[in-house]
Amino acid sequence: MNVVAGVDLGGTAINYTIVNGQEQFLIEGLCEHPARSTEGPEVCLRQIEEGLAVAVERAGVRVGEVVAAGLDTPGPASSSGVLSARGSTNFVHHDWAGFDIRAGLEARLARPVTYLNDGNAGALWGHFTLFGASNRETSISAVIGTGLGGGVIVEGNVVKGKMGFGGELGHVLIPYQSISGIEGIDPACNCGRTGDLESLCSLTAITRTLLPYFLQRHPEHELAKLDIVKAAKLVRGMAEKGDFVCREIFRVQAQALGLFFDEMVNTFDPDVLIIGGGAIETSADFQRWFIAETRAGMPAQRAEQTAIPIHIMPNGDTAGARGAAVEALKYARASGLL
Repeated sequence: MNVVAGVDLGGTAINYTIVNGQEQFLIEGLCEHPARSTEGPEVCLRQIEEGLAVAVERAGVRVGEVVAAGLDTPGPASSSGVLSARGSTNFVHHDWAGFDIRAGLEARLARPVTYLNDGNAGALWGHFTLFGASNRETSISAVIGTGLGGGVIVEGNVVKGKMGFGGELGHVLIPYQSISGIEGIDPACNCGRTGDLESLCSLTAITRTLLPYFLQRHPEHELAKLDIVKAAKLVRGMAEKGDFVCREIFRVQAQALGLFFDEMVNTFDPDVLIIGGGAIETSADFQRWFIAETRAGMPAQRAEQTAIPIHIMPNGDTAGARGAAVEALKYARASGLL
């Protein structure tokens, strides 16, 4: 039975999955192996290979049956997997500068390897859960975490862009001034921009901008007594329980997302919109409320556009590996390997 592997290389762990030609994932949940990216390419690639042997055993197949592998990593990197010469948080070792990690892993595994950045891999997984690997649909995925990731899938294919920056959705500017209840706010992003999506819709935005803004107006709130970083991590849980200030923070985030989705609707006319990430790993009731607030933030649209569905992305922890595997699956099919 020929299969393909998905490899999600993170900062502390590598997560694996295996999928067969019938689009069945043979590993449920996380299948992790330690990541040693800080020790440089030679050690890290060997570690990926060793972990793959563990993963195929868990999946009940043999290493020889893996005909291709999909890799995803954090950026910055080119669309083909050449890491930035400036390095990054995950690739601090000097030997990573300008390293072609896709080609390096391909040589190590002696089989074809495809590459996606982690945001695009998550977006492809969300898309796959709705449409499968062989499709012509278009979707926009926003993944809300420490930052704002995601990706654009057009007619079944990931939009990577010339330099690998396709789908950098967090840095798209939005008309945030139209959101009610945040008059005078100054949302700055780590990228240097003011008023992009990530500057309002991320955990970093809660810590740096939204929570200080609302606590200044509600100094009696219990979170005002805590360190701002610790307080920010409590906002989601308190919002889910109905706390007014924390709900207001998530309302602003949802409506910022609605403004962004409106821009994407008028750019791509997608089949679906998808929301993922830790921000919405909550109860179904809270997810429905968040989606309703997202729609409330979208300006008036044509009747045909209002019917575009908004979905919640499943399996957040395994999204990267599974998206990377889907990309490899598409390659294997096109190449006649499956």
